Amino acid sequence: MRTILITCCLVMFAGCFTPAGAKQPDRTRAVTPPPDNPNAITNAVVQLQGYKNGNLDELARGPYQLAVIDLARDASASYFTANEISHLKQSGKRVLAYFEIGSMEWFRPDYPGFRRRNPDLIISEWRDWPGEYFVKYWDQRWWDEAIKPRVDRAIAAGFDGIFLDTVVAYDEIDLHRVPGETRNDLAVKMVDLIRRISEYAKAAKPGFWIFPLNAPELQRYPGYISAIDGIGAEGLFFQATDLPCTEDFCAPKLKATRALRRAGKIVLAVDYADRHENIASACRSYRREHFAGYVTVRDLDEVRPPCP
Repeated sequence: MRTILITCCLVMFAGCFTPAGAKQPDRTRAVTPPPDNPNAITNAVVQLQGYKNGNLDELARGPYQLAVIDLARDASASYFTANEISHLKQSGKRVLAYFEIGSMEWFRPDYPGFRRRNPDLIISEWRDWPGEYFVKYWDQRWWDEAIKPRVDRAIAAGFDGIFLDTVVAYDEIDLHRVPGETRNDLAVKMVDLIRRISEYAKAAKPGFWIFPLNAPELQRYPGYISAIDGIGAEGLFFQATDLPCTEDFCAPKLKATRALRRAGKIVLAVDYADRHENIASACRSYRREHFAGYVTVRDLDEVRPPCP
């Protein structure tokens, strides 16, 4: 789940559309407050860029129980304020702040200074996502200068929790670039980081939610399940765009995600589809699996209607 924040892209994104046959969210519908039981959350919205008029009003009007937005306004220019987050929460939503924990993108507000001070922590560019760099996420400086400030900012702004991307860095980093490390070592260090984030955030704000994105297989490591409140699961049923998930990894990923759901964790499934029949299919899957789900566009720059 990535964001692409360059001016020409933002202009292009402005032309995004809602697929034929899909209803727009009812902007006048009364919003139902999120249930006291978090397992009863059945719908969500994820928007990481392209906020209309640079604010969260469109999201506030939507009939969603859970909203995931970027910690930074359109990921690069500035940060959402406590007043803006409060307004969104008053519309009846729990709100999670999105940021990366295994990599850093060039357009992030904290990137230039971090790279200048810590060039040795940058491992390599992620070939699939030019301009994004894997980092030594186990280094104390990464915690001190990137992770802790982001968690602090999310708490200070009034977010209900955090949505942690690039957890898969443990499995994507080229081992030749980190001599002496094994894939299992990197997995353990990623779990340690998630546990540290959880312990720190929950001590500062009891009840603060921790949602890693993808890599449900990390549940086999001690302390992982108890550290998280839910998980984001991307492309379980449809990958970008309108592609049924049939690769070899799809079935094991769904199985591991189901196990977390049985363990009492919220599953926020995010699929990518434009065709009406595929949107309907994903929504049926969410109901069957008891997942909170959202079908959207790959660029995560528009508000789609919830499943019926």
